[in-house]
Amino acid sequence: MSEEYGSDFIQIVDEEGNEYDLEVLDTLEYNDTTYMALIPAGMEEESDDDELIILKVIIEDGEEILSTPDDDDELDNVYNMFMDRLFIEEDE
Repeated sequence: MSEEYGSDFIQIVDEEGNEYDLEVLDTLEYNDTTYMALIPAGMEEESDDDELIILKVIIEDGEEILSTPDDDDELDNVYNMFMDRLFIEEDE
């Protein structure tokens, strides 16, 4: 992770040096790994084009690095857990 703006926004830099501002919607633990659900910063909450980004936190040399989930089953399981949590919060 690069720089944190606050509790809900982060900026990441990909391997090619491109910077992205993301809003953190939620975090959860699954199989002893932390996952983050994010959307590009500045997206309207009710947009039909919402792009949910799921990244996992890996600790490498004492530094937090965000990475994509390793396989489709892992991604599907984490995605479903986030959807359950996000829709439960939205319904309340």
